[in-house]
Amino acid sequence: MIKAAYIHIPFCEHICHYCDFNKVFLQGQPVDEYLDSLGKEIELALIESPTDHLNSIFIGGGTPTALNEQQLEKLCQIIKVHLPYDEDTEFTFEANPGDLSEEKLRILFAAGVNRISFGVQTFNEELLKKIGRVHRAKDVFQSIEAAKRTGFENISIDLIYSLPGQTVADFKETLQTSFSLDIVHYSGYSLIIEPKTVFYNLMRKGKLQSPGEDAEAEMFEILMEEMDKHGFNQYEISNFSKPGYESRHNLTYWNNEWYYGFGAGAHGYVNGFRRSNHGPIKKYMESVQAGQLPILDQHKVTKMEQIEEEMFLGLRKTKGVSVPHFTEKFEKNPIALFDKELIDLTARELIIISNDHIQLTKKGRLLGNEVFQAFLK
Repeated sequence: MIKAAYIHIPFCEHICHYCDFNKVFLQGQPVDEYLDSLGKEIELALIESPTDHLNSIFIGGGTPTALNEQQLEKLCQIIKVHLPYDEDTEFTFEANPGDLSEEKLRILFAAGVNRISFGVQTFNEELLKKIGRVHRAKDVFQSIEAAKRTGFENISIDLIYSLPGQTVADFKETLQTSFSLDIVHYSGYSLIIEPKTVFYNLMRKGKLQSPGEDAEAEMFEILMEEMDKHGFNQYEISNFSKPGYESRHNLTYWNNEWYYGFGAGAHGYVNGFRRSNHGPIKKYMESVQAGQLPILDQHKVTKMEQIEEEMFLGLRKTKGVSVPHFTEKFEKNPIALFDKELIDLTARELIIISNDHIQLTKKGRLLGNEVFQAFLK
């Protein structure tokens, strides 16, 4: 049964230079009609694939908190009416620092939202401007203090490293500043230049100054060391938490479990099918209003693809891939199935097999993509 849901709100008040997610400028958009369509899509999806309880709901974007108070309240009401959740559900909203008024925070808290994830990226003011963010460092402190005052305890921030013009010293400073926030979860990602972004166009013109692979690797090592030093467990390559605050929603993906994907451009994994929705808002709304699920594309995941995904997604977790769980799920032992690959990766000190788990070594975390590639037949 499906135990997680992702909901996409594609509206932004500005577009960051690195972002390739499905998004549009908020001004002049049919936000209320979109929310009505979202409710209709959820209704249709749960008729097709019902569930009795969700362990995780994640509202991402875009910028969900770019909605005004009335729209935010409407969205929360739609979720309350259509999705089965309770106080034990991890209910996350993504937010931009500076976007969340006290009133918006109260609306979210009253609706049962219990986790906020802020897109901070860096505390360096020059870098914030360079990557197209409109918030400033002081907004982060103010937003997190306001969230705590409202009653939120489970607060996470995203950081990005290997930004154009970023030095190792810059990144160290951002990390030290972030530890003063007294929060329970961090996600740290290296910048990936995606097509159809401002950064991609600059890179093609030779106008993007990247720190380079060596600096990127050094920043990742510093991230791991500093998180460990400050009591944060690296439970997945890019995610660090205090004990008990691991993101259930992130783990849904890495555990290769099914989840709903609602909204324009959203992706889901439902009953063995990986799906993606229509991205253009008009096309998405037309499909739903015609009483159809707004599916652009769907692919039945073959048994071999499931096995490959179980390996390369599971290895992202610090615990790695459980040999007994894998064997029970697929009636095949992964050590026998991937014997040649595992012998090679062990010899290269990229993985270790211990306590019935196949795990990345520290060196393996730095060269994760090489390891994952080995399991694609």
